[in-house]
Formats: sequence, structure tokens, C-alpha cells
Amino acid sequence: MGNIHFELIVIGGGPGGYAGAFRAADLGNQVLLVDKFNSLGGVCLNRGCIPSKALLHLAKVIDDAKSIELLGVKFEEPTLDIDKIRSWKESVISKLNEGIAQMAVARNISRSTGIARFLSPNSIVVKETNGDITYTFDDCIIATGSKPAKIPTFPEDPRIISSNGALSLKDIPKSLLVIGGVYIGLEMGTVYHAFGSKVTVVESMSSLLPGADVDLVKPLQKKLISDFNKIHLSTKVIEIESDSKGLTVHFETTNNETFTGLFNKVLVAVGRKPNTDTLALDKAGISTTDRGFIKVNDKRQTSVEHIYAIGDITGDPMLAHKATHEGKVAAEVISEDKSASFDPKAIPAVIFTDPEIAWAGPTEAELKRDGIPFIKGEFPWKASGRAIALDRTEGKTKILADPETNSVIGIGIVGTNAGDLIGEGMLAIEMGADAEDIGLTIHPHPSLSETVANAAEIINGTITDLYIPKSK
Repeated sequence: MGNIHFELIVIGGGPGGYAGAFRAADLGNQVLLVDKFNSLGGVCLNRGCIPSKALLHLAKVIDDAKSIELLGVKFEEPTLDIDKIRSWKESVISKLNEGIAQMAVARNISRSTGIARFLSPNSIVVKETNGDITYTFDDCIIATGSKPAKIPTFPEDPRIISSNGALSLKDIPKSLLVIGGVYIGLEMGTVYHAFGSKVTVVESMSSLLPGADVDLVKPLQKKLISDFNKIHLSTKVIEIESDSKGLTVHFETTNNETFTGLFNKVLVAVGRKPNTDTLALDKAGISTTDRGFIKVNDKRQTSVEHIYAIGDITGDPMLAHKATHEGKVAAEVISEDKSASFDPKAIPAVIFTDPEIAWAGPTEAELKRDGIPFIKGEFPWKASGRAIALDRTEGKTKILADPETNSVIGIGIVGTNAGDLIGEGMLAIEMGADAEDIGLTIHPHPSLSETVANAAEIINGTITDLYIPKSK
């Protein structure tokens, strides 16, 4: 068989890859989509965003059932059917897998299942089930995503797991250590706590979720301190010993204090690394950073003009929604849309714990660090009728604005459903809206969305749901 030619080959069928393939096909391109798995959707759908959120939904139901007892409604202690939970989680994934596959068929996109590597700047070989097949292309989009980072000094033990292992729900350990106080660690810690594990978190930094505003983290940290067995900050793991009794973990604080703990399982959640090691990028002449990320411009072009890279392999932030938009931009550039570029004013981040934390644009801490002037409107949910009715008053909504123009430059929310609320702030940032635009927009009452308008009204000096004394 001779080489098979396509106008565009997309390597990787995750959120960015299939979005890029679909958009390119819609624009008239002949597309081959390559992925090492038969099911499309990538890590996000199959082993990340979607299954974790499905399990977090169950965790929230369990937590809400316990909390609501204080309001006069008591449920029986929940019983867990892990096999049934696992089956339901897999059904969620399957439904979405099938939807993506059907959309690929509807767009006449060709597919190849296997591991791809470059042979030259215009060709790849895919190791498929029936052997190697060579493909040539005019353009290529690399969207191979990332994988959990490992700590090489840790022993090889099935009880030391990554996020992939945690999401498989093989069993619920009596005790679980989470290494890394970042989003995936805290999300999975929340799930396993709700399912009955004694959860301990260790984080080398002085606060959970480094990079998020400390004042947004405080309500979450307060709740997790109550829920989890222990949270060790400014502490690192220096050694893990494994034996029949469990995993003995040795800790060291920044003050050089040492202590040990015994755990049934350890979840390593210390970041992710790009999936570029099997691509043979050097054969295509593609430049990477010291950490293995592919360098791209605002068109998502690599150092080779007709080869594009999107998503996690291009570096932080490693977020599915960022990859999706990058994929569409790359497809449009390939289809000769000269105006297409990836130049967002902000990219939203959401931590799907309970309470949720969401932010977009620079944080207050970043603005202070960089010496950028700003004004702030911060509305406490203790003054929100909807939050009070939900018994969820720990939250707050914060808008950061330019002091000269009042234009919104950043927004941060902590509280239930913060991830759903952040969209309005994102739209304001992208459209160049000012605080007055938000404050004058009529929001439904009673709703948590009102807190966004309330925060804007504080900046405008028009707030009536709080009394703020006038400065003299």
C-alpha cells in the first residue's frame, strides 16, 4: 500500500483535537483524525474532567444530605454500591463518546487508531493494530495532551496511584494521602472523603491551590480542614516505603521537622507533563521548550509553519476549554482565515470542590505583585438572599476593575456553582464591559448571579444590599 494523503491530519482526539478536526471539516478540508484509543474525547472525557465531575456530583449529594440535617431534614446514612457507581460513571463517558463518534461520521472524517510519530515535516506513521501505515499531509495539528507527572523516587506499587487510578474506583481505601494541594488532588480528595476514606493532603507551598487568591481559597480551606483528616502545608514527602501493612510516608516541613504516616493508598497529584515523547518531533523539525512543551505563535503554528500544536502540549494553562478554542483557531488558519488568532483576554479556571472556586483574568495577588492599580468590588454571600436560603453563605464574589475606566479586568468567585457564575465575568472581560454595564443589567432575584451585579454596584457606589459608609 502506498502512502495515503490527507489535506489535514489531526493527532489526538481530545477536546482540542476533535474540535479542530470538526471545524476544519466544516470548512471543507479532508481530515484524518488519529488517536491511540478507539474512543474519542481524550483524557478530559475518558479519564479526567467528565468522570471526576460525575463523581463530585455524588460527593456533593452525600455532603448536602449530611449538612441539611442541621436544617431539620434527616436522611439515613448512605450506602455505597461501588460497582453500580462505577457503571454509572462509565455510562456517562460512553454517551459522550458515542456523540463525538457520530459527529465525526456525519462530517466524513477519516479515523486511524494507533500511536503516531513523524517521519518528516509532511508525513507520519501510525502503529495500528494491523501494522504500520504511512500518511502524508498538507497541514497537521498536534493535540496529544498530557499525562500525570510521576515522582521517580517513589516505589513502583499499585497502591501509589495517579488521577487515572483514582478515577477507576477499584476500591475505597480506609486512608488516602493526596500529594499536591491543587485542583485534581482536592477534587479527588473530596470524592474519596464523601465515600468514606480518611483523607490527608500534603502541599509543599504555604497555601492550598497556589496561584489562586488566598481570600478565595480560605472558605474552601476552612471546610476541608473540617472534612479531611489532616492538611499539611509547607510540607513535602521525602520517601515512601511499601510493605504488607501499607505505605509508610516520611514527611519534612520547611522548618526541617520530620514525621511519618501510614496510608492504604497514595494519590500523586503534582502536575502533568506533555505527551510528546513518542512523536519524534525532531524528524519534523519542531522546536520544544526544556520541559518538552511545543512552542507556538498566536496562530498556534509551531516552528514548522504548516504544523500546528494546541492544548496541554503547548503549556499552561492545561485546560480543556483552552484547547477547544485553540483547535478552532488552528483549523481556521489552515482554511486561510487570515484574521484567526488565539488571543483571549482571559481564560477561566474552575476548581470543582465544594465550595467551588472560579476566576478569570489576573488575580488580586497578581495585580499587587505587578504593581498594577485596580479597584475592587467584593460582595459577601452572607448578604445574598439566595445563599442564605441555600445555607451556603461562605461564598463571595469579587470584581477587579481599572480605576480610570471602570472596565472589568478580573473576577473571582468562591461558593456553590461558582463555575457556572464565572461566565458572565468572562464575557465582561472579553467585551471590555465596565462595572456600570454589569450593575445596570437586571439580574433575577433571588439568585446567586445577583452577587455579580452586587460586586459591580460596590465599585459604582450604587449598592443598596449592603451599607458602605462614605469615605470622608
